[in-house]
Amino acid sequence: MSNQGKQQQESFNRPVTDEAIFKAAKEVVVKFIEMGRLTPGNFDETFATVYKSMQRSVRDK
Repeated sequence: MSNQGKQQQESFNRPVTDEAIFKAAKEVVVKFIEMGRLTPGNFDETFATVYKSMQRSVRDK
């Protein structure tokens, strides 16, 4: 395997950080607000649900 191939494979196997999950969950919730599917008033509840769901998806194997 070439050196570039090994580097690319290693980058795919890196663990996902909590910060990355947080940012992704925030983007999902913001898109829901922009689309009118969600109001800022229930952001807390929805964000917690989305974050936990994404965390479970990433961490569970």
